Amino acid sequence: MSNDRTNLTRRSFLRSTALATGGLIAAPMIMRHAALGSEDPILIGSLHDQSGPVGTSGVPMVRALELGIEEVNAAGGVLGRPLKLVHYDTQSNIQLYTQYAQQIALKDKVAVIHGGITSASREAIRPIFDRYKTLYFYNTLYEGGVCDRNIFCTGTTPAQTVEKLVPYSLERWGKKVYILAADYNYGQITAKWMEKYTRDNGGEVLAIDFFPLDVTNFGSTISKIQQAKPDVVFSALVGGNHTAFYRQWAAAGLKGSIPISSTTFGLVNELAALEPSESNGIVSGYGYYEELKTDASVKFVSALKEKFPGIPYISELAAGTYEGFHLWVKAAQQAKSIDRMKVIEALETGLSFDGPTGKVTLDKATHHSVRNAFLAEAKDKLWDVVASYPDQKPSDTAAVCDLVKNPNDNKQYVISL
Repeated sequence: MSNDRTNLTRRSFLRSTALATGGLIAAPMIMRHAALGSEDPILIGSLHDQSGPVGTSGVPMVRALELGIEEVNAAGGVLGRPLKLVHYDTQSNIQLYTQYAQQIALKDKVAVIHGGITSASREAIRPIFDRYKTLYFYNTLYEGGVCDRNIFCTGTTPAQTVEKLVPYSLERWGKKVYILAADYNYGQITAKWMEKYTRDNGGEVLAIDFFPLDVTNFGSTISKIQQAKPDVVFSALVGGNHTAFYRQWAAAGLKGSIPISSTTFGLVNELAALEPSESNGIVSGYGYYEELKTDASVKFVSALKEKFPGIPYISELAAGTYEGFHLWVKAAQQAKSIDRMKVIEALETGLSFDGPTGKVTLDKATHHSVRNAFLAEAKDKLWDVVASYPDQKPSDTAAVCDLVKNPNDNKQYVISL
């Protein structure tokens, strides 16, 4: 792809899957739409991995944005203007995140940015968008605690999912726990939440092991787990490389004897990559599963699969991105402006959107979402939803952000044990 901005027709927008992948300076992919009038289009920014270890997770997120933009444009756009997506493939590379964040804020001058998958990527770009006053939506489930008036976090937090997954697992399998997690802020902080909720429910954490994202050999760790003899393993492993753990776990003959509960399994299409003999029985907790049979969920999944055949599993990442985009649209319409502060003030009025995950409501104090949570068990390459928890609040009293009392707060609150 050349460094010139690529103009796509509406037809090619719907079909295009080619994304900027070459070099450290790459042109954004810009999706054009049928004109809604003489007004210039409103630019919607996207920074999502489409390649590299996290790429499989990012593809459905961009597709969800494309779907949402097409729907809004078909209904007349925002304030009578069409929307246009400016997307950069960050290629699972933090350096590209920081580079493209500056470019999308300063050169492209988007009205809002939806982006970031790992917490490391979020924390690389969040200060940039703060500095250049570009409204930022982070639509990924994460470890919680970010407190910043310029960001809205629509994904689930540990207070919504881990708090449900841990007691469910302890009651079902036993109180002795072994924790595995990715060695960066998501894994480190999520492991603390796992430990907290284990203790709160009368359990015992035997050990916690952390792994860099490039680790693919878990042989020594599996031996340690065998020796420790836990009742259950909690996993917060991240990315395509860590999928190797589940395959090696099954090969060691442990899948049938020590169950696994995870806050991340399935986000990089593990159910498609692994055989049922390797994945059946793993339990996870999310804000959405493709298998949900509500009318909104079925419509969302059908629309994505019709427009983008072969799209990877549609997880909370895609659903949260779609809902985050529509929340911004509602706020801009309510504010009658795309001005950043006017939109933020509209978002802080408790806006809700009924999406594929159910009703999602933004919490003014935390800029996070009150939303439904679910637990599900892997069964023959599908998820069997075993429990649902409506209207879950995004924060735990152990780590609370309050932007009402402290609107200039800008930090991440981290649980201390």
